Amino acid sequence: MQTKRFLHVGCGPQHQQHTTEGFRAAAWEEVRFDIDAAVAPDIVGSIVDMHMIATGSVDAIYSAHNIEHLYPHEVPGAFREFHRVLADDGFAVITCPDLQSVCARVADNLLMEPAYESALGAIAPLDILFGLRSALAAGQLHMAHRCGFTEKSLVAELHAAGFQSMVHVARPQHFDLWVIASKTAQTEAVMRGLGQLHFP
Repeated sequence: MQTKRFLHVGCGPQHQQHTTEGFRAAAWEEVRFDIDAAVAPDIVGSIVDMHMIATGSVDAIYSAHNIEHLYPHEVPGAFREFHRVLADDGFAVITCPDLQSVCARVADNLLMEPAYESALGAIAPLDILFGLRSALAAGQLHMAHRCGFTEKSLVAELHAAGFQSMVHVARPQHFDLWVIASKTAQTEAVMRGLGQLHFP
């Protein structure tokens, strides 16, 4: 079986076993990429400029909760970089906060009330909107959230960057969005199959 490579962007301290069921398979080799050298990634860099990664050189990208750290004007360039480094049959798996469900909590005047419990403790809508307060207080200002997405806006940004086929889901109970975006056009059956492998 030929090994495929996936680029784990914004990996933080996470490794392959913390990604998706599909990427945990033996057929995949992980390349860790992060802006923070302290987490010992394979490549240090920003998703806004991945010039050190050759065009068409990875089979997939896994991006979990890092695109919200960009400024809005940086998002199109980052998604174009995702598109560039992918092989022609490659795809990106992206998850990020869902502003629609988070803002529903804010509209109910629950900005500071816990929305869910994480390994790092209670997470309130304020943390989801602007970044985890404990991380920011510890000086990790790169963890601030500078933009956000609804399902509709995220899909639109990916289409604008050149991605041809997508499957996506909003999970209001988890306050997150999941999208799989294919560089080239794929059948609905192929995209649904990818969803079964990579969606939680």
